[in-house]
Amino acid sequence: MAQLLTEAEIQESAKFLSGWTVEGSKLKITRTFKDFIQAIEFVNKLVEPAESAGHHPDLEISYNKVKIALTTHDAGGLTQADFDLAQAISQIN
Repeated sequence: MAQLLTEAEIQESAKFLSGWTVEGSKLKITRTFKDFIQAIEFVNKLVEPAESAGHHPDLEISYNKVKIALTTHDAGGLTQADFDLAQAISQIN
């Protein structure tokens, strides 16, 4: 099982993620697109990095907005895997 990060490690790692917030035991971001089609195209781009990492985001789609939440469910909070996937997602346009 993945190792939970300490609060200090979480705050330090969060400094390197633009637009992401730490809310309880989750990393969150909302991405806004021109329309529904672009939002879905973005979601489809998340498949490869998530599958490669074996780590999957919680997603909520509402027309042109995609809300992403990351947490390591089996560890019960934030781990390095969450921050690694957040970095990968941040690189997707």
